[in-house]
Amino acid sequence: MGRYRLGFVVIWGREPMPNDSAIFDYEVPRRLVAQEPLRHRTDARLMVVDRRHQAIEHHHVRDLPHLLPEGDRLVLNDTRVIPAQLAGRRAQTGGRWHGLFIEATPQGHWQILCKTRGRLKPGEAITLVDREGRPGVKLWLLERQEEGQWLAHPESDDSTTSILERLGRVPLPPYIRGGNMVDSDVANYQTVFARQPGAIAAPTAGLHFTNELLKALEARGVANSKVTLHVGLGTFRPIETEAFEDHRMHSEWGEITTTIAAELNATRAAGGRVIAVGTTVTRVLETAVRSQGAVAGLSEAGYKARTIPAWQGSTDLYIRAPFEFRAIDALMTNFHFPRTTLLLLVQAFGGWELIAAAYEQAIREEYRFYSYGDAMLIV
Repeated sequence: MGRYRLGFVVIWGREPMPNDSAIFDYEVPRRLVAQEPLRHRTDARLMVVDRRHQAIEHHHVRDLPHLLPEGDRLVLNDTRVIPAQLAGRRAQTGGRWHGLFIEATPQGHWQILCKTRGRLKPGEAITLVDREGRPGVKLWLLERQEEGQWLAHPESDDSTTSILERLGRVPLPPYIRGGNMVDSDVANYQTVFARQPGAIAAPTAGLHFTNELLKALEARGVANSKVTLHVGLGTFRPIETEAFEDHRMHSEWGEITTTIAAELNATRAAGGRVIAVGTTVTRVLETAVRSQGAVAGLSEAGYKARTIPAWQGSTDLYIRAPFEFRAIDALMTNFHFPRTTLLLLVQAFGGWELIAAAYEQAIREEYRFYSYGDAMLIV
C-alpha cells in the first residue's frame, strides 16, 4: 500500500552479470516521489558521490559554492519547456481526448501522442479546449504512425507556438499528480535560465538552480556555460525491450555554439572540470566530441579526442556501460526512474556498485525522487 510499485526489483548485493536487465530496476516508496518542488529550490538535498574514494556524502544544493573549487565550470541546458500537453473532445462522439505535442513538421503538421476511449481513425477531428474547458482550435488526425504517434494538422492560421500558449498545459510526467498541472507548475517546471523553446519535458537537474545561486557560484570562481538540447519523448521513455541494448533512442535537437565550445575547452586547459548539469547536457557534449571522429572519417575506437567542438544537429546517442566519457568530468543529476536510459547513463558514469549504493542510501535517508525531487553530484 505505501510503496510506489513499478513492477521491478533490484538486487543490490550481487555482482551484475552481462545483459542482466534486473540491475536497472528498483522499488521506491510512494511517499518519496516528489509531487511539488520545495519552496526554495536550493533547499533540495544533494548527495555527493565520489568515484575516486568510493564515498557518499550528504549536503544541500545551496552548498555548491563551498563544494566546487574555483576554476570549475557548470554546463546548463537552456531549453525551454513548451506547454505541450493537450486536452480536447472528439468531434464525432464528444468523448474526452488527451494528447501530447511532440514537434511540428516543416509542412506545418504536428507529431502528437493521443489517448482516448475507443479507437481513433484517420480523418477524425478533435476540438482542443483550454484549461477552462472552452473550445479552441480543431485538430485533424491525418495518419497513425509508429509507437502510438499520430500526424495531425491544426485548423488555424496561428503559429504552433501561439496555439500551444493558448490551449496547452505544462507537460508534467504522470507520476506528478497524474500529470495534472496547477498554476504554480508554469514557473516551477521551468529552469530560471530557460531561453530556447522546444522541450516537452524539463531538464530536471537544472530546476535546482536560482539566479542567486548562480551568482554566488560565479563569485567563488565557478562559471557556467549554456548549451541546448530540446528534451523529447525518448529521454524518459522506459526500456521495454528484453535486452537493454536493443532499445532504440529517439533523436533530439541540440546545439553548442563556437563561444561556448571555447569556454569549455579553456576551462579544461586551465585545469578546471566540466560539470554537466543533467543527462541531457551530457548527451549533447558527448555527441559533439564524437562528431569530430565522424568528420575526420575515423572510427569510434580510433578517435579519442577530448576537445569539445561547436556542434548543431540531432543526436540519438545511447550512453550505457561500457562508455568512455570524453566531454564531462562530473555530473549533477536527479534520481531517475528504473529501466530508463537516464539511469543507464548515470550508472555508466558513476559505476554500477557505487550508484546502486547511492540509490539504496537515498531510499533509506528518504531523499525525494524524480523531477521535483532531490539531486546527486557525481565527481
